Amino acid sequence: MKLAYNAYERSGRQVADVIEAPNVAQAIDDLRRRGLFVANIQEATGQGQALASRASARPAAPRARKLGSAGKRLKSLSMFTRQLYVLTASGTPLVEALAALERQFRSQGWQEVVHQVRRGVEDGQSLAQAMQERPDAFDGVYCSLIEAGEASGRLPAMLQRLGTLVQRKLHARNLIVGAMVYPILLLAIAGGVMTALITFVIPRFGELFKTLDVPLPASTKALIDLSAFLRGQWYVVLGVAAAGGTALFSYLRSPGGRRTVDAIVLGLPQLGGIVRSFITARITRLMGVLLESKVPILDALALARQVAGNSRYVDLLRQAEDSVTRGQGMSPPFVTSDLVNPSVSQAIRNGEQAGQLGPLLSEISTFLDEDNEIVLRSLTSILEPAILVLLGLVVGGMAVSLFTPLFDIATVMQGGG
Repeated sequence: MKLAYNAYERSGRQVADVIEAPNVAQAIDDLRRRGLFVANIQEATGQGQALASRASARPAAPRARKLGSAGKRLKSLSMFTRQLYVLTASGTPLVEALAALERQFRSQGWQEVVHQVRRGVEDGQSLAQAMQERPDAFDGVYCSLIEAGEASGRLPAMLQRLGTLVQRKLHARNLIVGAMVYPILLLAIAGGVMTALITFVIPRFGELFKTLDVPLPASTKALIDLSAFLRGQWYVVLGVAAAGGTALFSYLRSPGGRRTVDAIVLGLPQLGGIVRSFITARITRLMGVLLESKVPILDALALARQVAGNSRYVDLLRQAEDSVTRGQGMSPPFVTSDLVNPSVSQAIRNGEQAGQLGPLLSEISTFLDEDNEIVLRSLTSILEPAILVLLGLVVGGMAVSLFTPLFDIATVMQGGG
């Protein structure tokens, strides 16, 4: 079948064309392998092909201002969505609501985004079409939900759901970042202390021991030799570290490397289970909103693959698409997979059989979000003292290695006196 699509390159340039594929899911996969972000895809008609030709001939938009870090972008998107919901729900015309939000934003980047969306709506585009012009602000999932809300005539209700979805995503991100801050701070302080010891303290002790000409324990000698090597060959160490980091980064970006790392992360004791739970919550949260918004299940699964963030879950969702295509429903791959908790997969099967899959997925995501928050806080409370103990052992071991020869010298001198 021929499918007309609108997509974006990594640079942000819009691409519109026609692709031949057996189904929509396969077409999206083919386009993603070409490095394209699919914003809209549908069966090609004469009109659709003409629109694609005109869109591809459209001049490239000027380079957009940066919207800040992922956290700032998500926070601004949450505020935009919730306030647009309030304005549209109160009866404010869409263009006026966008104009009000444009004046309200202090960030020039987001002012530009809202201005571009407002101009698009004024020029006759739908809100979803106008948002698709800015994939750096509104991803494919967001635009698809807006499109569904416009098609059903219930845009305010959809904005309310989207606001909740984005807010929960922001909360989950803040939870993870907050849990990482203190351990990373401790490790940074430890790195600074270790650098100071190796650069300044240990060399002084080495000179002292050389002057005293005393036999040194193996641990003390190894510490002094390590300090001398790192100070004398620091450029070699940095070069090897840079080369290793570059090679590792390239490997992680490759499909094989990504799959290997994904499998390793999911297989880690304790941590793997937490990662599984967070990914399952993310997928069920999105699919719950999509299905409750009357988005077809195949489209919902394709969109969920874009946010899965793990190649094994992408494979699971692709298997679910194939299962739905064969008329067997979405649940069989989930039931047989080791990636999903058995109670969750059974609940998905029951919800599918009862015709309440969307609401049930939303309930599952709420439960998982609450459980994940408790587990992450518990893990953090255990991890922080563990890191402190580990750092204490390392620094304490270095101190013992340095001071042991001094104690031996003092003992000998007292005995001789």
